[in-house]
Amino acid sequence: MTTKVLVIGGGQNVEHEVSLASAAAVAAALRMSDHVVTCVTIDRDGIWRTDGGPSAATPAESIARALPLLADADVVFPAVHGALGEDGALAALCALAGVRVVGSGLRAGAIGMDKWATKLVADAVGLRTAKGRVVAADEIGDVEFDSPVVVKPVSSGSSHGVALVRTEADLLPALRAAARLDQRILVEEVVRGREIDVAVLRESGGIRWAAPPLEIHTAGPFDTATKYDGTARFTVPAALSSDEQAGLRRSALAMFDALGCAGLARMDFFLTADGPVLNEVNTMPGLTAASQAPRMFAAAGVSYPDLIARMVRGAGRG
Repeated sequence: MTTKVLVIGGGQNVEHEVSLASAAAVAAALRMSDHVVTCVTIDRDGIWRTDGGPSAATPAESIARALPLLADADVVFPAVHGALGEDGALAALCALAGVRVVGSGLRAGAIGMDKWATKLVADAVGLRTAKGRVVAADEIGDVEFDSPVVVKPVSSGSSHGVALVRTEADLLPALRAAARLDQRILVEEVVRGREIDVAVLRESGGIRWAAPPLEIHTAGPFDTATKYDGTARFTVPAALSSDEQAGLRRSALAMFDALGCAGLARMDFFLTADGPVLNEVNTMPGLTAASQAPRMFAAAGVSYPDLIARMVRGAGRG
């Protein structure tokens, strides 16, 4: 049976280009099987643009013109990372329209995007996170330096605005950089450990399972530049003991369930001598074939086109 899928890419945030790449890859994979694919791109200014469609003057007008595409779709695939996409905004629109959507709903997307709220959920289910505090953007001048810390926006992706601060002189510039992306800034202790990612997929029948973990190898912090300049190296499956793998899998599934995630989500951990420490959650991670989550499922024997098709089959109503 043919399934009509509306793929949405782009977005109004710093992950715009990454989202374009994910959307293009998803659309190409779906066109390889029994899917009829229509694409919409959200420009940086919020204008929704369809291939060959008339231009609109405002975001509201462009959304109105795109609504017939939404209504005609069997499933919407919102391959938009970051704010006004991954944070549940598009899932909420689909829920209001009564259209099935790939991935997590509004609540899981919103909480997963908020790194501070994610910590609270993790603590409630017994998962360790780095100790930290939230600072308002207008109070960054009052933050004191007492040891190396990690500074990051509370709600942003692809490590934009994230900095490892080793000296007092670097603290205020790092806080200012994070404040340009969010009015709330997270200041965390530095966790030393191996960087391990675990991807979880919820299938159409409701069964969810974790792919083999992936380890990230870098010479320094896994920051925005390192993520996309090709210098990072990935090992999948990661070289782990059976106990380490089991602990990471339990932690990833526990967080997936606690947030109420659907579709595909990636949980990022530091593996320390005392066990896993949750770093953050991605409810719509990078989705090119070379991205971390598809690499993990490839290691489990699930090809990229098959993974994307499974995500479409598992789509729910937000």
